[in-house]
Amino acid sequence: MTGSVVVGLDGSPRSVAAAWWAAGEAAARHLPLVLLHSWTTHRPGGPLAHAAAAERDYGRSVLERAESELRQRYGDLEMARELVAEPAAQALLRHAPGAFMLVLGNHMQDAPAGFPLGSVVLHVLGHAPCPVVAVRAGDPVVTVGRRPAAAPDRSEIVVGLREPGGSDAPLLEFAYGSAQVHGAGLHAVHVLRPPAPHRAAPHRAAGHAPAGAGGPPPTGARARLTAALEPWREKFPHVPTTEDVTDAPAAAALQSAAAHGLLTVIGRRRHPSRPGWMLGSVARAVLRQVPCPVAVVPHG
Repeated sequence: MTGSVVVGLDGSPRSVAAAWWAAGEAAARHLPLVLLHSWTTHRPGGPLAHAAAAERDYGRSVLERAESELRQRYGDLEMARELVAEPAAQALLRHAPGAFMLVLGNHMQDAPAGFPLGSVVLHVLGHAPCPVVAVRAGDPVVTVGRRPAAAPDRSEIVVGLREPGGSDAPLLEFAYGSAQVHGAGLHAVHVLRPPAPHRAAPHRAAGHAPAGAGGPPPTGARARLTAALEPWREKFPHVPTTEDVTDAPAAAALQSAAAHGLLTVIGRRRHPSRPGWMLGSVARAVLRQVPCPVAVVPHG
């Protein structure tokens, strides 16, 4: 495992939550943490014509305060502060090629369905060549300060798969690696395409179907999912795996699965003819609805 964990900070509650989550991940993975602030991005509620010196001072204080608080819990963690004058998205994407992951505050739960595409979070999610994790303020799985997380019983890494096998190796590598680091299980959710006109409950490949579930999923779909996961079961033998096949809407299926999730992992397919910016409606719905941090992993 190489690279660093880079977190963008603007002083907002969601970015503070992102910093705490990022520090925990960096410590668990034995990676350095980079705290990044762009002073050209005005702080929430700040006057648009703020003097450059005041903006720099504010950014410096954000980074110093974050590092001071994080060191109280993660004293041995290698940390660096970076105060930059370039736009936040540009600075984060500059770090992306050498980063293990980027971490940002998730504002999507506060945004209307038509949230503008120019936001820093959506731009970075759509263009970064490494995994990007979005963390919301008040997330129950995030440990802030010395207080324990509000949802200590969560024990799964949830990964959504549209077409198991083939190009989803980066997605499964990240998901299984995260499960191994945290001593968690992996919950793979395969959403069938095209979806049925009605919403159906997930069908578990092992154990009993949940109450109210519809009929069994197509045998071929279940077999494809099992086959796609088999090499990863062999590579990560200590990670228990649960499989679901569902014809429910993808975002709803992942939201349901994430009730026990430490992290939800979804993919963003790369298209050579359309570099970057391939974050679709399902990914946006997941960012808006899922009750835990969401990792978007480029693949394909």
